[in-house]
Amino acid sequence: MGVSGCGKSSLGEAVAQATGLPLVEGDDYHSPANRDKMARGIALTDADRADWLATLGAQLQARPSGVVVTCSALKRAYRDRLRQAAPGLRFVFLDIGQAEAQARVSARAAHFFSTKLVDNQFATLESPVGEAGVLRLDATLALTQLQIAVTEWLATAQEPA
Repeated sequence: MGVSGCGKSSLGEAVAQATGLPLVEGDDYHSPANRDKMARGIALTDADRADWLATLGAQLQARPSGVVVTCSALKRAYRDRLRQAAPGLRFVFLDIGQAEAQARVSARAAHFFSTKLVDNQFATLESPVGEAGVLRLDATLALTQLQIAVTEWLATAQEPA
Protein backbone atom coordinates (compact mmCIF):
# COMPACT_ATOMS: atom_id res chain seq x y z
CA MET A 1 0.00 0.00 0.00
CA GLY A 2 1.01 3.60 -0.51
CA VAL A 3 0.73 6.56 -2.82
CA SER A 4 0.92 6.30 -6.58
CA GLY A 5 4.46 5.75 -7.78
CA CYS A 6 5.71 4.05 -4.62
CA GLY A 7 6.18 0.69 -6.36
CA LYS A 8 3.14 -1.30 -5.24
CA SER A 9 2.70 -3.12 -8.54
CA SER A 10 6.37 -4.03 -8.98
CA LEU A 11 6.74 -5.22 -5.39
CA GLY A 12 3.41 -7.03 -5.44
CA GLU A 13 4.46 -8.98 -8.52
CA ALA A 14 7.86 -9.82 -7.00
CA VAL A 15 6.31 -10.99 -3.71
CA ALA A 16 3.65 -13.05 -5.52
CA GLN A 17 6.35 -14.78 -7.58
CA ALA A 18 8.55 -15.40 -4.52
CA THR A 19 5.70 -16.82 -2.41
CA GLY A 20 3.70 -18.58 -5.10
CA LEU A 21 0.62 -16.60 -4.10
CA PRO A 22 -1.79 -15.18 -6.67
CA LEU A 23 -1.57 -11.46 -7.42
CA VAL A 24 -4.57 -9.12 -7.48
CA GLU A 25 -3.57 -5.81 -9.07
CA GLY A 26 -5.89 -3.27 -7.45
CA ASP A 27 -5.77 -0.90 -10.41
CA ASP A 28 -7.39 -3.57 -12.57
CA TYR A 29 -10.56 -3.38 -10.45
CA HIS A 30 -11.27 0.34 -10.74
CA SER A 31 -14.48 1.10 -12.61
CA PRO A 32 -14.26 2.77 -16.02
CA ALA A 33 -15.74 5.91 -14.45
CA ASN A 34 -13.04 5.99 -11.76
CA ARG A 35 -10.29 5.39 -14.29
CA ASP A 36 -11.65 8.22 -16.42
CA LYS A 37 -11.75 10.60 -13.45
CA MET A 38 -8.17 9.79 -12.50
CA ALA A 39 -6.98 10.16 -16.11
CA ARG A 40 -8.52 13.64 -16.14
CA GLY A 41 -6.77 14.55 -12.89
CA ILE A 42 -9.90 14.38 -10.73
CA ALA A 43 -9.31 12.84 -7.31
CA LEU A 44 -11.56 9.99 -6.25
CA THR A 45 -13.88 10.51 -3.31
CA ASP A 46 -14.64 8.01 -0.56
CA ALA A 47 -17.88 7.24 -2.42
CA ASP A 48 -15.95 6.59 -5.64
CA ARG A 49 -13.71 4.14 -3.79
CA ALA A 50 -16.50 2.27 -1.96
CA ASP A 51 -17.33 -0.29 -4.68
CA TRP A 52 -13.64 -0.72 -5.50
CA LEU A 53 -12.83 -1.53 -1.88
CA ALA A 54 -15.78 -3.92 -1.72
CA THR A 55 -14.50 -5.69 -4.83
CA LEU A 56 -10.99 -5.97 -3.39
CA GLY A 57 -12.48 -7.29 -0.14
CA ALA A 58 -14.32 -9.96 -2.15
CA GLN A 59 -11.04 -10.86 -3.89
CA LEU A 60 -9.42 -11.33 -0.47
CA GLN A 61 -12.31 -13.47 0.76
CA ALA A 62 -12.18 -15.62 -2.37
CA ARG A 63 -8.57 -16.58 -1.59
CA PRO A 64 -8.49 -17.63 2.08
CA SER A 65 -5.17 -19.44 1.61
CA GLY A 66 -3.46 -16.18 0.70
CA VAL A 67 -3.13 -13.54 -1.98
CA VAL A 68 -0.99 -10.50 -2.69
CA VAL A 69 -3.12 -7.41 -3.35
CA THR A 70 -1.82 -4.07 -4.56
CA CYS A 71 -3.96 -1.22 -3.30
CA SER A 72 -3.29 2.37 -2.28
CA ALA A 73 -5.32 1.97 0.96
CA LEU A 74 -4.46 5.57 1.78
CA LYS A 75 -6.89 6.02 4.68
CA ARG A 76 -7.25 3.96 7.82
CA ALA A 77 -10.95 3.53 7.01
CA TYR A 78 -10.01 1.88 3.70
CA ARG A 79 -7.54 -0.45 5.42
CA ASP A 80 -10.13 -1.30 8.06
CA ARG A 81 -12.66 -2.23 5.34
CA LEU A 82 -10.13 -4.61 3.86
CA ARG A 83 -9.29 -6.00 7.32
CA GLN A 84 -12.99 -6.71 7.87
CA ALA A 85 -13.00 -8.75 4.67
CA ALA A 86 -9.84 -10.64 5.67
CA PRO A 87 -9.09 -10.74 9.40
CA GLY A 88 -5.35 -11.02 9.93
CA LEU A 89 -4.63 -9.03 6.77
CA ARG A 90 -1.19 -7.46 6.76
CA PHE A 91 -0.03 -4.35 4.95
CA VAL A 92 3.35 -3.38 3.54
CA PHE A 93 3.56 0.41 3.50
CA LEU A 94 5.92 1.63 0.80
CA ASP A 95 6.95 4.99 2.18
CA ILE A 96 8.22 7.49 -0.40
CA GLY A 97 8.86 11.21 -0.59
CA GLN A 98 6.56 13.40 -2.64
CA ALA A 99 9.23 14.52 -5.11
CA GLU A 100 10.31 10.93 -5.82
CA ALA A 101 6.68 9.78 -6.26
CA GLN A 102 6.04 12.66 -8.67
CA ALA A 103 9.14 11.77 -10.69
CA ARG A 104 8.15 8.11 -10.89
CA VAL A 105 4.57 8.84 -11.92
CA SER A 106 5.81 11.31 -14.55
CA ALA A 107 8.15 8.65 -15.97
CA ARG A 108 5.46 5.98 -16.35
CA ALA A 109 4.27 5.20 -19.83
CA ALA A 110 0.69 4.27 -20.66
CA HIS A 111 -0.85 4.50 -17.19
CA PHE A 112 -4.24 6.08 -16.57
CA PHE A 113 -3.20 7.90 -13.37
CA SER A 114 -2.64 11.64 -13.91
CA THR A 115 0.48 13.21 -12.43
CA LYS A 116 -1.83 15.98 -11.19
CA LEU A 117 -3.10 13.61 -8.50
CA VAL A 118 0.18 12.92 -6.69
CA ASP A 119 -0.26 15.93 -4.39
CA ASN A 120 -3.77 14.74 -3.55
CA GLN A 121 -2.47 11.26 -2.71
CA PHE A 122 -0.11 12.73 -0.13
CA ALA A 123 -2.85 14.97 1.27
CA THR A 124 -5.13 11.93 1.63
CA LEU A 125 -2.53 9.54 3.06
CA GLU A 126 -3.06 8.55 6.69
CA SER A 127 0.16 6.82 7.66
CA PRO A 128 -0.40 3.25 8.85
CA VAL A 129 2.77 3.31 10.97
CA GLY A 130 1.80 2.03 14.41
CA GLU A 131 -1.19 0.00 13.20
CA ALA A 132 -1.07 -3.74 13.88
CA GLY A 133 0.14 -5.89 11.02
CA VAL A 134 1.98 -3.14 9.13
CA LEU A 135 5.53 -3.23 7.81
CA ARG A 136 6.94 0.13 6.73
CA LEU A 137 9.63 0.02 4.04
CA ASP A 138 11.59 2.73 2.27
CA ALA A 139 10.21 2.62 -1.27
CA THR A 140 13.52 3.79 -2.72
CA LEU A 141 15.30 0.56 -1.77
CA ALA A 142 16.10 -1.91 -4.55
CA LEU A 143 13.18 -4.12 -5.57
CA THR A 144 15.07 -7.30 -4.63
CA GLN A 145 15.81 -5.88 -1.18
CA LEU A 146 12.15 -4.94 -0.69
CA GLN A 147 10.92 -8.36 -1.85
CA ILE A 148 13.26 -10.19 0.53
CA ALA A 149 12.20 -8.00 3.45
CA VAL A 150 8.52 -8.65 2.73
CA THR A 151 8.80 -12.40 2.24
CA GLU A 152 10.88 -12.77 5.40
CA TRP A 153 8.35 -10.66 7.34
CA LEU A 154 5.43 -12.69 6.00
CA ALA A 155 7.18 -15.93 6.95
CA THR A 156 7.85 -14.82 10.53
CA ALA A 157 5.12 -12.29 11.35
CA GLN A 158 2.50 -13.19 13.87
CA GLU A 159 -1.13 -12.51 13.14
CA PRO A 160 -2.08 -8.99 14.24
CA ALA A 161 -3.85 -8.71 17.59
